[in-house]
This record gives sequence, C-alpha cells and structure tokens, in this order.
Amino acid sequence: MALSISAVVLLAIIVFLLIKKSGLKGGHAIVCVLLGFYLASSTVAPTISELTTNVASMLGSIKF
Repeated sequence: MALSISAVVLLAIIVFLLIKKSGLKGGHAIVCVLLGFYLASSTVAPTISELTTNVASMLGSIKF
C-alpha cells in the first residue's frame, strides 16, 4: 500500500512540531514562509523544484 502525502502538508506538520516541541517562535516560522514565497518567485525556483523532484523520486524508489 502506497501512502501519498503533499509536501506542503508534510512541511506544515514539521513546522507545527518545531513550534510546539523545539521552541521555534511564530515569528521565525513566518520568516521561513516568506523566504519560501520569495524563493518561489526567484530564478532559483526551477533548480529547487528539480532537486525536490529528484529527491522524492529517489526516496520513492527505495524498497522496504
């Protein structure tokens, strides 16, 4: 059985856990979100997208 989860949902869960357990402040999380928006509109965005796609396919090909 394969489980598919959106990267946005996964990252949101990680940020939530970091805020609750590791002492990440809400302001820090907002700065991280803003950085993500600015990176998405920059010239680096296609490279980051390709990198995450390659890593996801690599992880998806691992047999347990």
